[in-house]
Amino acid sequence: MKSSPVIAIHGGAGTISAAALDASAAQAYHDALRVIVQASQALLLKGAPALDAVCLAVEMLEDCPLFNAGHGAVFTAAETHELDAAVMNGADLRAGAVAGVSHIRRPVRAARAVMEDGAHVLLAGAGAEAFARERGLEMVEPAYFSTEARRAQLHRAQAANRVVLDHDGAAGSGAPLDEGRKFGTVGAVALDLAGHLAAATSTGGMTNKRVGRVGDSPLIGAGTYADDKRAAVSCTGTGEMFIRAAAAYDVCARMRYAGQSLAQAAQAVVMQSLPAIGGSGGLIAVDRLGNVCMPFNTEGMYRGHARGTDAPQTAIHR
Repeated sequence: MKSSPVIAIHGGAGTISAAALDASAAQAYHDALRVIVQASQALLLKGAPALDAVCLAVEMLEDCPLFNAGHGAVFTAAETHELDAAVMNGADLRAGAVAGVSHIRRPVRAARAVMEDGAHVLLAGAGAEAFARERGLEMVEPAYFSTEARRAQLHRAQAANRVVLDHDGAAGSGAPLDEGRKFGTVGAVALDLAGHLAAATSTGGMTNKRVGRVGDSPLIGAGTYADDKRAAVSCTGTGEMFIRAAAAYDVCARMRYAGQSLAQAAQAVVMQSLPAIGGSGGLIAVDRLGNVCMPFNTEGMYRGHARGTDAPQTAIHR
């Protein structure tokens, strides 16, 4: 029996800014989310596996400077870029990830290559980049990831002597989430026609972060997880807290061991477990039955989804 395919994506979570009162300020985000959902939806409807759909979605998010992944990634304290990404295939629990890379144009492709190679799950830094070169992936100079909006954001953060846990896609240009209080990650989850699940996540990290810092996005079970028997999950938020809570895996564990529904499990993680240790953000998830849940404990989260041939739905605020 064929499943009705489902795709869901996120582009980070945060709090509403005054600019959000102007609906036109959010239109660029809605348009980008819709185009990306449509492309992945079309792939699923052709019978492509969930893994292909989530990788396509995240690649497109990495290419869009509105979001903090790939082109438009934030800067470290040393005014460099260090990007992370992960993918997981729910059918066989294969997973791959890269962390701290600065020359791989689309980190999610490198994460998938690590998964397909099969020898390891997570490669970091120079070793990950050497692996990507061996696999013929497109490499760029670090300046490719830079935008002036991101550089200005770094300088503001340094002037304030703080690390900014945000997703600043359009600093100073009326972005619909508060520029100083956004969490910069992109991700996708999908259910394909064959009933298989997959998840992918990618990030530029956080503005003014210490060089060498790795968050939850590339850590399987923390920011990314997929299991055909339960759900596929991609997270966005205060990475250190998502790591401590094993947030993505905890959704699946609650379903498996406590018999919770996807909605019950995801709500418990985002609204109870994470806030209890100071964790802010949200997640997107789809289960084996095609149920979608996208909870967040901030005021907003860039998100979109589509089921079967239905028109994509996108949202930023509640």
